[in-house]
Amino acid sequence: MPENFRQFSVTDPFGRDWSAEFRWQQNAISIRHADAIDCKYYLSSGGEHREIVIALPHAALIAAAAEAGREVTDAWCLKLAGLHLERMIRTWDDMDKTIVTVPAGDLSRHAGALARASQAEQERVLNAH
Repeated sequence: MPENFRQFSVTDPFGRDWSAEFRWQQNAISIRHADAIDCKYYLSSGGEHREIVIALPHAALIAAAAEAGREVTDAWCLKLAGLHLERMIRTWDDMDKTIVTVPAGDLSRHAGALARASQAEQERVLNAH
């Protein structure tokens, strides 16, 4: 899991390293009339460059937040989108698309992974003292 969700690197199945750089997050209804939060990333590997928008559907976001017992925040959306992009690059799934809508099941799994990582970090800090 990336430590920095604004800029991170991932290796694809073909052995290429991709740099992902977060550019913006916006309510998709204002730009494409979709009930989602869009997070845009620029990707580069060698001389190849791509732009990908990760769309987090509002209904699935609300359900994942309720399941995780938390509020929907900009930072949380950024992390969810970053985890999905990381998985996409690692598996090369949907890398032919410019806009990728995260399925509800994936969104729930990403939320669970973030919750587990947060819990592990809290335990690490408590055990360090």
